[in-house]
Amino acid sequence: MSLKAKLMDDLKTAMKEKDTVKKSTVTLVRSAIKQVEVDTREELNDEQVIEIIARQVKQRRDAIEEFKKGDRQDLVEQSEKELAILMEYLPQQLTEDEVQEIVKAVVEETGASSMKEMGKVMPKVIARTKGRADGKLVSQFVKEALS
Repeated sequence: MSLKAKLMDDLKTAMKEKDTVKKSTVTLVRSAIKQVEVDTREELNDEQVIEIIARQVKQRRDAIEEFKKGDRQDLVEQSEKELAILMEYLPQQLTEDEVQEIVKAVVEETGASSMKEMGKVMPKVIARTKGRADGKLVSQFVKEALS
């Protein structure tokens, strides 16, 4: 079953169970997917859908940080629920140790030794961790490895 079909099935289930948080979250993801499909005039595959969901996850994480700064616990809880729902659609996330191993391997492959060469390392690490690790975490480990 494709990811888009799973999203549709989950939307139907959420509507039947009157789960408003899941319904609104899945609806937002589906509308983001539809918007990209309309803009590019092509149907998205699962990998492209995962990219869109990963962007939604990043937005929720950023929102949670901002809501915590603004002392809005109600919005923090809402965003955390949405984040948990979105994480169900992403592939199994890598642990920090696994990300560090990937970073070390890429640094050795490229022969990078300074921060100036971060541009060589990042694209290769991102390609290997696509959808399975947070970009901020990857960037942090690359900076540590190169400094």
